[in-house]
Amino acid sequence: MNPHRRHVLNLGLATAALGTLGLARAQTMLERAVIYAGFAPGGTTDVTARRLAERLQGSYARNVAVENRTGAGGQIALTALKSAPADGSVLIVTPMSMLGIYPHTYRKLPYDPVADFQPVSRAVQFEYAIGVGPMVPATVRTAPELVAWFKANVASASFGSPAAGSGPHFLGELFARAGGVEMRHVPYRGTQPAIADLMGGQLPSVCGPVGEFLPHLAGGRVRIIATSGVNRSRFTPNVPTFAEQGFRDLVLDEWFGIFVPGKTPMDIVNRLNAAVQTALAAPEVVEGLAQMGLEARGSTPTELAALLKRDFDRWGPLVKTIGFTAES
Repeated sequence: MNPHRRHVLNLGLATAALGTLGLARAQTMLERAVIYAGFAPGGTTDVTARRLAERLQGSYARNVAVENRTGAGGQIALTALKSAPADGSVLIVTPMSMLGIYPHTYRKLPYDPVADFQPVSRAVQFEYAIGVGPMVPATVRTAPELVAWFKANVASASFGSPAAGSGPHFLGELFARAGGVEMRHVPYRGTQPAIADLMGGQLPSVCGPVGEFLPHLAGGRVRIIATSGVNRSRFTPNVPTFAEQGFRDLVLDEWFGIFVPGKTPMDIVNRLNAAVQTALAAPEVVEGLAQMGLEARGSTPTELAALLKRDFDRWGPLVKTIGFTAES
């Protein structure tokens, strides 16, 4: 064969191969994807979903939107995901509580936390905190002092949380039990609405993710009293943990996970997982999440399934100890 002709032929085959590869990529690229967030805009769940959406757009799908499907402490969003198309076009960022704690507190849920959802990846990890607002005197700076104030102001002894039966709810219950004080629980549709009432003086305290409080600390109307990690949060290094303040059993943390409908094929799950890992490694995503007190931390689907089982088993005895059910 003429060398010139062979070169042209090889060039044509290479071009065709590149074209085929480009077509394959175009076929795997979704036109549109939606990320559900079960809590109000501005909170940690919402921020995590939006940071991921920004990075998944153009790599996983041409357009990625976030929908805040609030209500029933995150159950509305999960119920919507359960019946969504199992083609990778709909996913959710959800706190562990809705899948690992709710089965222990609700006699009947509108979804099966294992059968109805396919794990994709952990997204972030974080600690809880209890914060106080203008209702509580500025002289109250520690957890023991807060307990003392609640005992002296029984009518005002209450705390808000993002949802009944959530991790922050149980943190408040465990804190009250450990301090020997009665505290009324006030559930909200997310931590930010609770903090709004905290700052407005309608509520003395709120339990929620550490990062939910960070944007409000500078003004002085919100003070974090304690955090729930093994060690002090790197986002609030001057705030001692509950354990440091004598509440040794109040060591709790949580994570947000990414899930898709249960019948989603594994090739789609794995492709989404790869896109999520790339997104979570992006410096702007890491920094953006850190601004809300969230540690970007991915996983494999198998690791997420094991993490959920671990926390499901861990929370069962805690819920039983507290004696809370959704019907109580």
